[in-house]
Amino acid sequence: MGIESDVIWMDGELVPYDQANVHVLSHSLHYGLGVFEGIRSYKQTDGGGGGVFKLDEHLRRLLDSAKMCRIHVDYDLDQLRAACVETLQANRFDEAYIRPLIFLGSGAMGLGARDNPVRVAIATWEWGAYLGSEGLERGIRAATSTFTRHHVNANMQRAKVIGHYVNSILARYEANDNGFDEAIMLDQMGWVAEGTGENLFVIRDGVVKTPPVVNILAGITRRTAIEILERMGLSVREMPFGRDALYVADEIFMTGTAAEITPIREVDRREVGEPGPITRRVQEIYRAGVRGEVEWMKPYITRY
Repeated sequence: MGIESDVIWMDGELVPYDQANVHVLSHSLHYGLGVFEGIRSYKQTDGGGGGVFKLDEHLRRLLDSAKMCRIHVDYDLDQLRAACVETLQANRFDEAYIRPLIFLGSGAMGLGARDNPVRVAIATWEWGAYLGSEGLERGIRAATSTFTRHHVNANMQRAKVIGHYVNSILARYEANDNGFDEAIMLDQMGWVAEGTGENLFVIRDGVVKTPPVVNILAGITRRTAIEILERMGLSVREMPFGRDALYVADEIFMTGTAAEITPIREVDRREVGEPGPITRRVQEIYRAGVRGEVEWMKPYITRY
């Protein structure tokens, strides 16, 4: 699947895909100051078209990210929600990935530039399993990265900033070059943080642990997984732990809007094994819920 579509929403209007261009001197292209979201819509099993899961939560985080980075946005959440739905409908996608992007356009250059135009774009495309369909079913192989997750005071950790992801790209390249599917990043203290674009859950003897929202991005799918686990009768401990906990885990899985619920079957050449019963159940509930089949998850879906 490619990333092509008929139109992209840019600054208040739908633009043909091939004409959705920006100037080479756009500020964000040079310095990385901009914010974005990754959102998914799913075909609803009742035959009622598509539905976007937790659209408002994503858009709120997008606007929060912009505020933290001192980027003034002229659109509010209601306007951005309508623009996402309009773009999906215009492209006739019942199931798609949605990429809202807020960035600084061309004008002044230099780190102190403050008056460049704020641009807003929303693209949609059809995107399958982020780490591969086999990874969803059998689990992926992961390696601890030599690249450290950003220090909590080095950047705005709760903001989804374009430039932050250079750190993740280098870690992902390293893992792939060494024969692994994904990287697991540690923080500056050596605690497990997250994947390059996913949060982590570790299960041992029925106890579920996940890193606290200190050295990680507060994932929206992470929060959904916690609610699923709690409704299954399992308590989730949000606490620091080292990579040795990964080596002796009964089950490990990653969460992310792109990755959804992806099991890990091996870490640093230590076998975890095939996806276990807790991981499988979380996967099943999540897959059904985003498609409108789980009653308590239905209010999170924006239908179109």
